[in-house]
Amino acid sequence: MAKPNYSFEKRKKELERQKKKDEKKARKGEANSEDTEQEEGTEETEADDTDLPV
Repeated sequence: MAKPNYSFEKRKKELERQKKKDEKKARKGEANSEDTEQEEGTEETEADDTDLPV
């Protein structure tokens, strides 16, 4: 009977965990960049309103 290769299974689990971490980090990065873009767009709109002559 073959001997189980525990180090291979451990490495496989570590790679899966790292992949999930990277995906989560990428999602958070996308969410943060979207929030920043929305805030910047809002600031530009406010700046345009203040430049109008009364």
